[in-house]
Amino acid sequence: MITLVDMDWVAARLEAPGTLVLDIRGRMAYLRGHLRGALNLPASHLMDDGMRLHSLDRLAKLFGDVGVTPSRTVVLYDSYDGQKAAFTAWALEYLGHQDVCIMSVFYDQWQGKGREVFYKPVSPQPQTFTPQVHPGVRAAMEDVRNAEGEMLLDLRSVEEYRGQAEGDARPGHIPGAVNVVWRDLVGKDGQVLAPLADLRERLRQAGVPEKVPVISYCRVGMRAAVGYLALQQIGHPVRLYDGSYAEWAGRQGAPVER
Repeated sequence: MITLVDMDWVAARLEAPGTLVLDIRGRMAYLRGHLRGALNLPASHLMDDGMRLHSLDRLAKLFGDVGVTPSRTVVLYDSYDGQKAAFTAWALEYLGHQDVCIMSVFYDQWQGKGREVFYKPVSPQPQTFTPQVHPGVRAAMEDVRNAEGEMLLDLRSVEEYRGQAEGDARPGHIPGAVNVVWRDLVGKDGQVLAPLADLRERLRQAGVPEKVPVISYCRVGMRAAVGYLALQQIGHPVRLYDGSYAEWAGRQGAPVER
């Protein structure tokens, strides 16, 4: 399970031998300031040009090249909305890493509190990272087609869900899915997630019964990862369909509702 940790917890462990801090923002954001000892692995690098998750071998190399090993606690931090950290944490869980943390506030709050910021890039010490795949956190298109006893949760905007937005091959949503806009799960004042009680209430209002397993999706998986993280934090069974609506709507014969 992904663990949310506060700034003090992170500050006490920067550059500790058993901890690896990853800045998963873009390279330019990293160079404008980062935590001491943090290495840069942009979350976008985990996807290919078609916005699909890379192969296991490619993911293992990407994480290994920045020093990820099963024995090191991986701490991620993000800016703005938390999509990148949530998606990277989910990817590490899928690869079998069992000690992944996300700083519970965004980098902007770290900087705004006057905490140390560094600008010089940190050179990684590559390691060999061998995935031990945990398939239970990932859903494929066939899992969605054949889902029984699972609820589909669409984390896109209301307009996308209703089929009123441009950009999709076939506007609409996967039949039977309910909609929770991912931004409604993000906290205020720079918190990665809203309070747990608020998350539970938001899902209740959307018609997601307690303990009913959920498959989260968006367009390409990033926003759905915020839903995955939120559900996991409140103890709700969830897996992520990273192919998401882009794959579903682009597949001939897959039904769409508007």
